[in-house]
Amino acid sequence: MSKEKDRRSVLITAGPTREAIDPVRYITNHSSGKMGYAIAEAFLEKGFTVVLVSGPVTLSLTHPELTTIAVHSADEMYDACRPYFPTVQIAVFAAAVADYKPAEVHTEKMKKSGNELSLQLVKNVDIAFEFGRVKQAGQVSVGFALETNDEEQNALKKLDTKNLDMVILNSVQDQGATFGYDTNKVTIINRDLLGRTFPLKSKKEVGKDIADAAISYANHQHTNQQSLKTNYHDIYTI
Repeated sequence: MSKEKDRRSVLITAGPTREAIDPVRYITNHSSGKMGYAIAEAFLEKGFTVVLVSGPVTLSLTHPELTTIAVHSADEMYDACRPYFPTVQIAVFAAAVADYKPAEVHTEKMKKSGNELSLQLVKNVDIAFEFGRVKQAGQVSVGFALETNDEEQNALKKLDTKNLDMVILNSVQDQGATFGYDTNKVTIINRDLLGRTFPLKSKKEVGKDIADAAISYANHQHTNQQSLKTNYHDIYTI
């Protein structure tokens, strides 16, 4: 990161996406956005400037250092993030982005016809993956893995394929966790394959745990970079 002020900025995605079928119907998921908003609040409390790109939710958050951008689809979310990602130190991809979208969006309401309806779907943009491809030295990216089976293996795969520095593992097997609840239970695994499982707690508290872990990892990365720069300077000024 070229500017010192960028070390106190974070980009967060939250909530679901809605992928239109026609003017009145869409594909979505059960995400409430509560986890992403709790993470944003935690970073604000720690003095960060926050850009929150949010899918459709019933939540609201206000703060002088918060910019909220409302979007609907995965494409809109990706486009909204693009101007901000190069300038932030930390990015947290907490949104539940739909994996697929309709290949065709009908301009008029589809009428019932027959007993069956076939809908062709195409893959959506993988936002965390795309930003993982262009991540700069010193940036820290955090992703989520909501799993039903082989939880740890799937989380570690996302850590690698999406070039994440940290992955937050959720399991739908845990009672009182994941979508809709005010509580959550997570395991935080970083790039060094160091993991910590937290007990069930409020999403507000989980948001603080995630922010603390991301900031600690970012500070560690920054210290290592400064050390490398110092060593390089010493070698070539002897």
